[in-house]
Amino acid sequence: MSIPTDRDCIQYLIDAGCKKRVIIHCCTVRAVAEEIASRIRPANMPMVIAGALLHDIGRAKDHSIMHAYLGSKMVEEYGLPSELVDIVRKHTGAGLDQDDVEEMGLPPGDYMPRTIEEKIVAHADNLVSDNRVVDHNHSVSKLINKGAFRGADRIELLHMELSDLYGEDLDVMPSRIGEYPKLKTVDEFQLD
Repeated sequence: MSIPTDRDCIQYLIDAGCKKRVIIHCCTVRAVAEEIASRIRPANMPMVIAGALLHDIGRAKDHSIMHAYLGSKMVEEYGLPSELVDIVRKHTGAGLDQDDVEEMGLPPGDYMPRTIEEKIVAHADNLVSDNRVVDHNHSVSKLINKGAFRGADRIELLHMELSDLYGEDLDVMPSRIGEYPKLKTVDEFQLD
């Protein structure tokens, strides 16, 4: 199947039963991911956009760490490309290593973002708190406060990698696109 459009993705979120707040969050992550991908040439922009919009579809069923796994299964059941399934499963933090997977009781599998699209969506999510664009220290601090030091380190490394590819520190996002960017997908679906 081909990569779904914005309209298709929003419809998947609505049909899955995602709350308006989750959909607005996904649209905000889309805005950040699109900006990051705009300066990273090998990135597949339609895949990044669809992945950003669908990354939290699993929150229709669960709000724990399990939402990424459940969401990946939903995307798979919709018959969407395997690349989107992987983006959804691997979007948490800067990925989860095997120790994390075991500690959190997740089903065995690969939860580490490896493709540029997976990395962009995962980090765009790190740069959004609810519907507000923030710098990466927001997510790093949350993980440190939970004692998740490996996860915090992975976010720092991913931030540096993508900042290098983008050509400047991605902490510029709040000033580049605004703390509360205008979300065309939200306006189009009258979610706000």
